[in-house]
Amino acid sequence: MKFPSKQLHEEISIPKLISFHYFEYARGYVFEGERHDFWEFVYVDKGEVEVQADDRKVELKQGQMMFHKPDEFHTVCVRDCHKPPNLVVLSFECSSPAMFHFQNQILSLRDVERNLLSNMLEEGFMTFNPPFDDPDDHLITKSEHAPFAGEQLVKSYLEILLIQLIRNIKKNDVREPQQQSTVQKENVEKELIEDIIDYMNTHMYDSLSIDQLCKQFHLGKTRLKELFQSHKRSGVLEYFKAIKIENAKTLIREKQYSYTMIAEKLGYASIHYFSRDFKKTTGMSPTEYAKSVFARIDKSSL
Repeated sequence: MKFPSKQLHEEISIPKLISFHYFEYARGYVFEGERHDFWEFVYVDKGEVEVQADDRKVELKQGQMMFHKPDEFHTVCVRDCHKPPNLVVLSFECSSPAMFHFQNQILSLRDVERNLLSNMLEEGFMTFNPPFDDPDDHLITKSEHAPFAGEQLVKSYLEILLIQLIRNIKKNDVREPQQQSTVQKENVEKELIEDIIDYMNTHMYDSLSIDQLCKQFHLGKTRLKELFQSHKRSGVLEYFKAIKIENAKTLIREKQYSYTMIAEKLGYASIHYFSRDFKKTTGMSPTEYAKSVFARIDKSSL
């Protein structure tokens, strides 16, 4: 018996990735600009930045994304009034006419899009070799320790992200129907996690314990740990420590405090413990991190 088949049509296909970057910029950084014959997007993971696209200048804030169409001149500038940003910058080839939905759009990503972007970044960091933060190095090479089908997952996550964003644009952000009980449960958990993280940020300069968090939010230790593993793929105190280190990186880039002052500000007993945690989290000492960040400003001013 002969079975009929259906040729599956692709609206969005990404045959080639051109660059894969995650930047942490300090105040004063200026990228003089470029244009190229492929698509690129900029996503602000933290902070804020000024982006120029041809004759338009746009202030992008945390959670916002902007696309540069082929042959569009674009620049990036971190002004003194900006909180130093963390930026995701990806460029890629895509010949689909549907990409032009992104022209002149400033998009605010929702949880579903941020999760897709996060998954793509995580897969890319495992699949490709660093550096990911050098604006002059666009060469993408595969790691010898890359997981199975890592490149395919990067491609798939990127395509799904673009499809989801175009659907939002076309449908005015109308969500697909879901089972109410599942949605309610997910929303309650997300709100709870956001409340806990807000509490961590408010008490960033303190020494929080799991017992304190459980008492504050009326949770058992097992439940608290399950929430963070499920939603953040991290231990509770590991996540709190990561918040401290991210804040330390921002303080270093602002150049207002010494390393000792930053360590004290973040509740560390000594500069030694602060430096140890900083290097364990970032792979660099605070001094090495500062040199790498400010070297980009010197390089951009040449």
